[in-house]
Amino acid sequence: MSIAHALSAHTPLDGTVSSATWGQLPDGEPVRLFTLRNASGMRVSISDLGATLVSWQAPDRGGRLGEILLNHATPAAYLESPGYLGGLIGRWANRIAGARFTLDGIDYALDRNEGGNLLHGGASGFHRALWDAEDQDGALVMRLTSPEGDAGFPGNVAVRVRYALDDDGTLSIDYEARTDAPTPINLTSHGYFNLSGRPGTDIRGHILSIDADAFLEVDAKLIPTRAMNVAGTAFDFRQGAPIGARLDWPNAQLAQAGGFDHCFVLRNTAPDDRPHVRPVARLYEPGSGRELTVLTDQRGLQFYSGHMLAGTHAQRSGLCLEASAFPNQVNMPDAEAVMLRPGQVYRQHTAYRVSVAGET
Repeated sequence: MSIAHALSAHTPLDGTVSSATWGQLPDGEPVRLFTLRNASGMRVSISDLGATLVSWQAPDRGGRLGEILLNHATPAAYLESPGYLGGLIGRWANRIAGARFTLDGIDYALDRNEGGNLLHGGASGFHRALWDAEDQDGALVMRLTSPEGDAGFPGNVAVRVRYALDDDGTLSIDYEARTDAPTPINLTSHGYFNLSGRPGTDIRGHILSIDADAFLEVDAKLIPTRAMNVAGTAFDFRQGAPIGARLDWPNAQLAQAGGFDHCFVLRNTAPDDRPHVRPVARLYEPGSGRELTVLTDQRGLQFYSGHMLAGTHAQRSGLCLEASAFPNQVNMPDAEAVMLRPGQVYRQHTAYRVSVAGET
């Protein structure tokens, strides 16, 4: 069933959540599509396959609804695609160098699914799992248990993710995880945004701002090597800049990665430097007037300009703004900050707010 047919077949569950059968897995297990709605008619659809953001219908300055997420038409396409479109990424978002890390004196070898690295949880990451889903007071709550040895990671991990859509256009994503043995954890949402509402169009005209004074320079395998000041570089989005113009800058890092595929070191304005939710990025599309604000309590924001989409979607027809810990942080001096231990709870809050520029 196509996305359009699934949306038209939705039946109410409770509150503002509705659902429809969307398709099935190769073993015959049904895949469902859940939709959140708000008072302005905005709709966000999420699949229990990968806890995936499949569709976001948002109004432009004229009140016309348009699709602002890249998606696939069927569950099968999500299983076949290498693009992670809209997926909930875990146990580890982004890359781990050499697919290895050491924890409490024990070396762990992980799934090598990008050359020698682990990328986005491995070949069978959270984005490919079928999650349990339920409506809770108008929000969608999804749960998954990741077993000991999943992609090589230690410990059994229980994950809970809550999606809620507010009337102001804010989609809140609240993550929790618990474990019975020490293990790294780093979750994110991998939505590809194009605020024009016209699938297939280039995102070069979008204007992006990121509240970061530094970004992580990467090597040829896209593993961070050091933090670099953004001043005077193509990576300086502190005042906002058209993405296309910055992609055209002569820059060794852009040439090496094929575009932007870098983690920005977000400012933390709390006096005690503790994690707290704050706006960290804004994306504006002049033609539609739509504006996306990213709020998070995370330290890093991965900006990916969609240059490797060719084959599934047009190159640079969507971009990602993924809030998380730093890539390869498990192998950095501050590795303990991303380790989850029994009795602790991993928590993350990230929100994407879509509005029309100038609205109050």
